[in-house]
Amino acid sequence: MEQEARPPVIGVAGLGSVGESLLRMLYSGGYEVIGIDSDPAALARVDERLKAIRSAAPVARPADGPTLSDDVALLGRADLVVEAVPENLAVKKRLLREFDAVCEPSTVLVTTTSSLPLTQLAVASGRSARTIGLRLLAPPRPGGSVEVVRTAMSSAAAVSALDEVLEGLDLERTAFGARPAADATELVHAFLNRAVALLDLGYADQHSIDTALRLGCGLPAGPFEMLDRIGWETIRSSLAELYANTGNEAFRPAALLEKSAGTASGGRATGRGFHSYDELGARVVPAPRNGDGEDGGLNDVQHIGRVGVLGSGAMACGIAEVMVTAGLPTVLVARSRAKADRARDVVAESLVRAVRKGRISPSRKDAALSLLRSEQDLTALGDCDLVIEAVAEETDLKRSVFARLGQVCQQGALLATTTSSLSVADCADSSGRGSQVLGLHFFNPAPMMKLVELVRTPATSEQTVATARALCARLNKTAIVCQDRTGFIVNHLLFPYLADAIRLLDHPHADVEEIDAAVERGHGFPMGPFRLLDVIGLDVSLAIMERLHKEFVTPDFAAPPLLRDLVADGCLGRKSGQGFRAVAPR
Repeated sequence: MEQEARPPVIGVAGLGSVGESLLRMLYSGGYEVIGIDSDPAALARVDERLKAIRSAAPVARPADGPTLSDDVALLGRADLVVEAVPENLAVKKRLLREFDAVCEPSTVLVTTTSSLPLTQLAVASGRSARTIGLRLLAPPRPGGSVEVVRTAMSSAAAVSALDEVLEGLDLERTAFGARPAADATELVHAFLNRAVALLDLGYADQHSIDTALRLGCGLPAGPFEMLDRIGWETIRSSLAELYANTGNEAFRPAALLEKSAGTASGGRATGRGFHSYDELGARVVPAPRNGDGEDGGLNDVQHIGRVGVLGSGAMACGIAEVMVTAGLPTVLVARSRAKADRARDVVAESLVRAVRKGRISPSRKDAALSLLRSEQDLTALGDCDLVIEAVAEETDLKRSVFARLGQVCQQGALLATTTSSLSVADCADSSGRGSQVLGLHFFNPAPMMKLVELVRTPATSEQTVATARALCARLNKTAIVCQDRTGFIVNHLLFPYLADAIRLLDHPHADVEEIDAAVERGHGFPMGPFRLLDVIGLDVSLAIMERLHKEFVTPDFAAPPLLRDLVADGCLGRKSGQGFRAVAPR
């Protein structure tokens, strides 16, 4: 009888963020795994987490694994060894030579380098035909993407051996390409660096920034969750190398990252990061806080019985829909009767689509529409408890609107602006009732997006903030309180990242599709930067970048000339049918 082939034994050397994630996936996939690390604390931490996994979800796994040790000689039993230490050419070369000395001639060596020369590593290993690469742009996760990289010397058998192992894991094999992978990583690491710099300024805490970027941009994890998963030192080293090579200030490691240099702290792998982690390595989510984390509780709130929305564009219609769907009588005021009627029709059509998609019932749609009134005169807002301005992003226009609202709205009514980047304080000053004015930055489309940036000025009262938070909760929205500053949280971090992506196109190697694919598949973003720019609108993006640059006057916020040229040519993205791609207009 033919003997059944045994599953391969896999070694993982280096149990940091990448190595531990790989080891856990391999072990959960049923492989016998040998984990090697020179740090006793890393071995103890991984052992504790594996024990917690086994007790939490007992399933059939190899009884004799994983073996965890600091003894490289144990890798002599492995059929395939994955090197997962940090990006240091000398260290990787030394380790690969050590593996060659203890492993059988048939053993395949795999390096996880994403930026070092694979051919050099393969030659240094002493088994160039059986040394290949596994390109990971971030620590592996179920459903994530990896790339098998071979050199001209790689044997088909070695590549086949790694392919067979990956087939047993929940990983998608793809082809990033070295340059698109490097471009995507530069973009994402600069984005994370800016998030740390924003935290350093004390503008918002890590929980608020993470929540804002997850909900405002649809990211699977916020920037500090990403930093913890990748590891502070990995990010810091990457940025330091990029800064040394380019002199680009976007890559100068933020002060908080510099403090982590040479230390073991800073990430999920160590259990000590921007967030807290339980024994399984899962993030501990803090309990919801009353108020905004200061002294604004939810006890002293005003009653909001009627809402006014000023404007007739997409944002005004979306906000009106959100209000009436939540059961709040709402009056929408536009500049003319025709615009007011059309805005009401837009809300009605959107509610019909919501019924078709099963998001609301027909009866709820009818009830919501019955609560909406459309008018053309600002005096119709006189009996509203809250009025939300959603007119064009022009400072003089908003000032004049708030001056008029201060006159026509009832005493005690709260006034809010939906501005994404203009001064809320300017609106407050014009209204004559600064303590009752704040920003409510809804994200488009308002009925679908959960985030609201709740912006307070120095004059905004605690009661106003608490009332707005209570309203957001009623609307099933997540409110992130931040101070009045151009760009708030999301735009302040998002648009420099988008500008960086556009500037990459100055290089002849850069390709829109390839960069988008590497950001999406390699880093898990729902959209690559160019796809997102086309959705936002290139004209809108240009206007926001110009406002940010006017305020902060740094190269990060400068609008790239290519973006200006596209807008001048009428290429506005999805809305025009042509942006960075040819797209179907909507």
